[in-house]
Order: sequence, then C-alpha cells, then structure tokens
Amino acid sequence: MSLYDVVIRNGNVVLSTGVVKTDIGVKDGKVAAIEKNLHHQGEQEWNAEHQYIFPGMIDVHVHFSEPGREHWEGFHTGSMMMAAGGCTTYFDMPLNGIPSTVNKDALDEKARIGNEKSVVDFGLWGGLVPGNEGDLKPLAESGVIGFKAFLSTTGNKEFEAVDDMTLLDGMKQIARLGKVLALHSESASMTNWLKKEKENEGKYSADDYLETRPITAEVEAVERAIYYAELTNCPLHFVHISSAKAMEKIQEAKEKGMNITVETCPHYLLFHHGHLRELGAVAKCAPPLREDSERQKLIELLKSDRFDMISSDHSPCPYDLKDPNVHNLFEAWGGISGGQFSLLASIELSLAHNIPFEKVAKWTASNPAERFGISDRKGHITKGADADFAFVTLDESYTVTAENYYAKHKESLYIGHTFPCKVVGTMNRGKLVFKDGEIDKQADQKWLKPQNRLYV
Repeated sequence: MSLYDVVIRNGNVVLSTGVVKTDIGVKDGKVAAIEKNLHHQGEQEWNAEHQYIFPGMIDVHVHFSEPGREHWEGFHTGSMMMAAGGCTTYFDMPLNGIPSTVNKDALDEKARIGNEKSVVDFGLWGGLVPGNEGDLKPLAESGVIGFKAFLSTTGNKEFEAVDDMTLLDGMKQIARLGKVLALHSESASMTNWLKKEKENEGKYSADDYLETRPITAEVEAVERAIYYAELTNCPLHFVHISSAKAMEKIQEAKEKGMNITVETCPHYLLFHHGHLRELGAVAKCAPPLREDSERQKLIELLKSDRFDMISSDHSPCPYDLKDPNVHNLFEAWGGISGGQFSLLASIELSLAHNIPFEKVAKWTASNPAERFGISDRKGHITKGADADFAFVTLDESYTVTAENYYAKHKESLYIGHTFPCKVVGTMNRGKLVFKDGEIDKQADQKWLKPQNRLYV
C-alpha cells in the first residue's frame, strides 16, 4: 500500500520563506511531507518539473448572486471559474442574492446551495444593513467570515447602505463578536450629489462617470470609518481600495496600532480609466478605474507591501446590464467580471516588477487565511495544512478568450488579455479539481467556518 495518496515531485514550491525545489506528499487531503526525493510512491503522482506550486488562492471577495440571481452567476459556474484560476477557497459576499445574507435563515439557505454546487471550498460573509442589528450575533455564531456594509448607495433594494447610526451600532456589536467589518468606502453624499449634477447637465460619458466618484469620496469614507472604528474598537477590512490618498489614511491608522487590513483588485493594477473610455460598460466598476498615473502609484504601494491582500471583487451580470450600446453609462451595471484571473494577475505583476513569489503567496493566500480565521487549515504549504495547490507554468502564456473563461457570462475586461503564465492544475484538499482545461464538476467541497473566537 502506498504511504501517500498523492506525491508531487520536482516542483518549485512557494513557501513563506521563499521558493524551494522539493517534493510534497499528500495523505487524507493534508500535506503529510515536504522533502526532497520522497522515496515512497503515491497512489497518484504529479510531475511538477518546471512548475511553480503556489498555495491555493483565497479570494475573500466574490459575488455569486445565488439564490435569486443565479442567472447573473451561481455557485456552480462561479466555483468552476475559481478552480480554473488556481483558487481553492473563496468568500461570497452577502448582497445581490435574493434574499441577501442578512439573517440566519438566508445564511443557512446559501450554505446549503454552496455545499451542493461548489467545486472548491468557500466561506460566507454576512451583511450589516439598516434594521438587522439583531441578526448579527446569530450570523456570527453560525459561522460567517465577517460582515460587509456599504457607505455608498448600493443600487440594490435588498441590501441598502448603512447610515451613521447603524454603522456605529453595528461596529460596536461586531467588535464584541470578534468579527471583522468589510467596508465599501465611498461617500454616498458626494457620489449621489455629483451624479445628480451630471444628470441635470445631460452628461453620461466615461469621463463624467469618473468625475462622480472622485478619490476625495473614497478618502472621506475611509477616514470616517477609521474615526468610528476608534470609538468602537471594531476591526476593519477595506475592500477594493483604488487610490494612494485613501491608502495614506489607512497606513496612518495601522501605524497607530488599529486593527485594519486592506485589499486592492487586479483590475486597478492592470487597467486604467482609458480602458473605460475605450471599452465602455465592460470596464465600469465602483470605485472606478483611475487614471494611469494613479495605477502606477498603486503598483508602488503593492511593491512596498502596503496592501495586505489581492482579491477579485468578481461582480458579474447578464449581458443586457453591460450593453455597450447604452448611451447613458450610469445605467450600466458597475462591476468587473474576472475572478478567474487574480492569481495570474498577481504573478504578472511580480514578474514585471521583480517581486518575489512568496509575496504573491502572502497577498493571495496566507494573509487572507490569517485575517479571517482559517489559517489552521488554509493559506500555507506546510505539514498538516489542507493540500490546496495551484500549479503554474511560466513556460506558457495564457490569452483570455470566451472559450477558456469559465464564468456564466463571457463578457469581461480581461478578454484578449495575455498573461505571461498559466494555471495548469488546481488541487483542493488533495483532490485534483482542475487539470489542463478540464474541471471535476463533481468535486465534494465544503463551507468553511473560521476558528472559534471568544464572544464578549
């Protein structure tokens, strides 16, 4: 009988300390050995010669919209897309589904669907919205990763933005529950007023859209949230930060010892406002793609390790909501479809800017795992951890097409983009869920809950 279920040989393994050429033995879905020239055979063998083995990506920010809007994206197609991109764990956001995940019943239903349909592991966010403060404790006790709230208008009647009183009350409870509050940070007052001004003037272009969501609106919301967190001791996670000035405020708060993490997204690092001008609604998101000079500032912040993590903010919709012929850009859905490409984008940036691969692993795996309470199982290639791996080759490039993009809707800003690397395999808890373009659609994966925390 083989000692290992799987043996991976001759891979360049991306550890927290650097890249090491070694073998990996897998038993019962866990990493059982990391050493050169493993003598024992595995029931299955993978020759990883010339390949890099990254810890499976943990994408903390996706929108799969199920139940209720599966025609936008569901757990089945969404998770296949993640597997094809080397992602072995994702956290689904609480909005866009009907009902939104703002109480325990909605959480239980979403978890049931995810357990039935997902081909990789997943976690679930709960929501903070006006009127659900009494639901926060049951959601926390049931295993949500954390809570999400909006400081800008959502455009979604099922998940409204918080007012200041709801935000303060929610922060106080979330702090007591030992959870994290994730915030979409743009000032609703500023963005709504600027949008109204443009509409009154009959201006709906790409430039007009950018002007309604200025960097100032992001900075004001970030700063206000930090002040409120100081009052309530609430841990914060700032999602999809798009400007250097907002990052300055976050860095200042971190240096004061505040419990804050921050993410940005690949589309802010690879693309810029010129793509919105050129491509229209497919490149619309909120916050918007910034001018190229701002993109360069974000890359410098990434290189200096200011961002804690990279996530996709995969936010798809049906074709008709991204109609390129719509004259009024304000009417189009604001979200980027691209969850399959976050690890590839991170590697592209590392190659272009001489960033070590262990930093890529930190942004895409270990930091998310540690922040959200699953580092006992996920985020590192180490003995005893889940055998979650992304196998990447630098010997082949990867050009995105409708045929090799696994999302439900094939309309994406990434179509036509060529990455200087390719995911050739993805393993989740020792099971190969993706290999050479083929996905195991019957994979038996599970809802992850964070490590237990003390409740005050």
